[in-house]
Amino acid sequence: MADHREISVAEFFEKNRHLLGFNNPQKAIITCVKEAVDNSLDACEEEKILPEIHVNVEETGDERLRLQVKDNAVGIDRSKIPKIFGKLLYGSKFHKLQQTRGQQGIGISASGLYAQLTTGKPVKIYSKKKGNEDTHMFKVHIDTQENEPEIVEDRIVDDYDFDHGTSIDMEIEGKYTHGHHSVPTYLKHTAIMNPYAKLVLNEPDGNKIEYPRVSKDLPPRPKEIKPHPHGVELGILMRMVENTNARTVSSFLKSEFTRVGRTSAENILEKAGINKKKRPPTLEKADMEDLLDAMQNVNLQNPPTNCLSPIGERLIDEGLEKELNPEFVASVTRSPSVYRGNPYQIEAAIAFGGDIKSKGTYKMLRYANKVPLLYKKSSCATTKAVRETDWSRYGLKQKGERPKGPVYILVHMASVWVPFTSEGKEAVANYPEIVKEMKLALQEVGRKTKTYLSKKRKAKARKKKKKQLTAYGKVVSPSIADLAGAEDERVKEQLMEILNDRYGETSQEKVESQVIKNDRT
Repeated sequence: MADHREISVAEFFEKNRHLLGFNNPQKAIITCVKEAVDNSLDACEEEKILPEIHVNVEETGDERLRLQVKDNAVGIDRSKIPKIFGKLLYGSKFHKLQQTRGQQGIGISASGLYAQLTTGKPVKIYSKKKGNEDTHMFKVHIDTQENEPEIVEDRIVDDYDFDHGTSIDMEIEGKYTHGHHSVPTYLKHTAIMNPYAKLVLNEPDGNKIEYPRVSKDLPPRPKEIKPHPHGVELGILMRMVENTNARTVSSFLKSEFTRVGRTSAENILEKAGINKKKRPPTLEKADMEDLLDAMQNVNLQNPPTNCLSPIGERLIDEGLEKELNPEFVASVTRSPSVYRGNPYQIEAAIAFGGDIKSKGTYKMLRYANKVPLLYKKSSCATTKAVRETDWSRYGLKQKGERPKGPVYILVHMASVWVPFTSEGKEAVANYPEIVKEMKLALQEVGRKTKTYLSKKRKAKARKKKKKQLTAYGKVVSPSIADLAGAEDERVKEQLMEILNDRYGETSQEKVESQVIKNDRT
């Protein structure tokens, strides 16, 4: 038909902004902050810089907000700035098998698109490379029909307060609130999972909230890996065959895939009935179907896991203690697993008591690649794993499928490819293998919690019994003194010594109590 035309990805998301998390003004400000902060954290960690990120939010009118996010990363190459902020599906992460916070190259440019759509104003970017004297300033619009950046302004400034890093400035339609779905909550949850970062939030009313850094240890930097044969589908294999520079099918398998050596390549080709010297461009579709089937059915080592960067038990503990001030924390980092050829790792933790309020059911902390997930809790694999765990076995009260009391439960999935339920990256899909691994992690921290709560209950019972016997001893000590012909005070002292020996705090409990006290201090 004559009225048919191609639609660009920017034009599509302009009309379907809800798919990216811009459902309403309240959610929009959280999404914009999230995308900017995630990029800043990734940029700092790539260069082993301890992150310091400032988020400023100002009200400029009725449901209009000005947002500025400034970091101390190494800055961005001048030539790349317009495309990073003015072109959707442009980025360095989508094609890499490596754990990062962003995956699709949509986030920050989509925030710019939302600003343009709701206020008509361009995104302003300041960036200064480390070791460079020049600070570059761009104002960028997006040509939605072409999905290309339009540079409104491009100049060098010398009056911007910068050693190095990037600052993003945009005006959007937004509503600043407090509560679970809010910017402060998002940053608090981010601070828990990133205790090596310093985050500062300046709210519209002038209030300043700081989330201090409590560790100078960055998690291990993930490395890029090649695809694993067990995680490839036919269409991807066909594209890889078309783009390879390998001269033979055997060298194609060895150079383009991880865990494929000479012997395993020969086994695959033998199963597929393909000559190892055959040139990749000569493979027919039927050949590639046979090749894929053989790849899926040959035993291979699991992919390497240095592409992952879990936060680790110590940093999880430090983050929870810093932001929640609990009396007890237990965490676990599971060994890596593989789903459809993609490595992933599950971490879980429980924070109990202390400053955590005891009313109602548990609080949930959901993360994917160190990013908090605030929305779509009910459809997330983490929630399913929590609700399928019998918490009464681990000493916690339970209401239906949910634990009760002063407790936070944390679940983190680290992966080269997180199976999100939508482009908004708000929930992890309920794949049975992933849910099972999450449950195993929760059971591990549950057992640690049970041990602590059991000791706590025993200590409480001992203390109660000691109190009762002490009161009784004070009453009967004069009669015992009369019968023994001894001084009343001396008998009373001996009774108290016996009670302390039998019902007092054990040496181990004293050590644990002091450790908890020191941590909370």
